[in-house]
Amino acid sequence: MADVISRNRAARSDVVRWLVFSLLCAGGSLGLSWLGPVVPMPHVLRVVGGLLAMLILPLASLLVPVLLLRRVPRKKRKVAWQLIVPLIAGVAMGIFGTAAGDAAALADRGVPADAVVVSADYSSTNHCELRTVDGLDISPSLPESDGCLDSTSKGDELRVRYDPEGVASPDDGRTGSNGVLLATLFGAAVVMGTWGGVRQSRWDRAYGDA
Repeated sequence: MADVISRNRAARSDVVRWLVFSLLCAGGSLGLSWLGPVVPMPHVLRVVGGLLAMLILPLASLLVPVLLLRRVPRKKRKVAWQLIVPLIAGVAMGIFGTAAGDAAALADRGVPADAVVVSADYSSTNHCELRTVDGLDISPSLPESDGCLDSTSKGDELRVRYDPEGVASPDDGRTGSNGVLLATLFGAAVVMGTWGGVRQSRWDRAYGDA
C-alpha cells in the first residue's frame, strides 16, 4: 500500500514538474519572438531573443528530460518520441510568433504610405527594398508573404504599412495574426512535452528500481 501511494505521489509530482517546464519553454519561445518587434527591442536583444525562441528553448525542451536521466547509463538512454513535438513546435512558434509580433506592431504604430520598389531580390524568398514616394527609405525590406510578389519589379508603386522604428517588417495591410496556428502549436508543445517528460522520469525510476 505504501509503495502504491509513493508511486502515485511521484507520478503527480512528475506531471506538475514537466507541465511547468513545458509551459516555460513554449511560453518563452512564443513570448520572446512576439515581443521583439512589439516592444520594440534593440537589435542585439532581438537577436538574443530570437536565438532563445527558435533554438535554445526548443532544444532545451528535448535535451533537459534526457539529461535528467540520472540512473540510466548514458549508452542505454532513450528519448520519448513525444519530445520531438515541442522541439518542432518551438521552432515554428519562434518563426510565426515573430510574424504575429510584426502584425501587432504595425497595427499599433504602423504608418500607411505609397512606396516605390527600389530593388527586388528573387534569389530565395522574395524581398523588395522600398522607399516612400517622398524619398524616405523603408526598413526592413518587404517580404514575399506581405506583398513582394514574383510580378513585382523595380519602379512599381505599392501601398504599404511600415514601422517608423525600423523593426517590424512592412506589409500590404492584409497580414493575419496566425492566432489559431500559434495556439495550436503552443498547446501541442505543452501537452506533448509534459507527456514526454513524464515518460522519461518513469523510465528513470523503473531502471533504478530494477
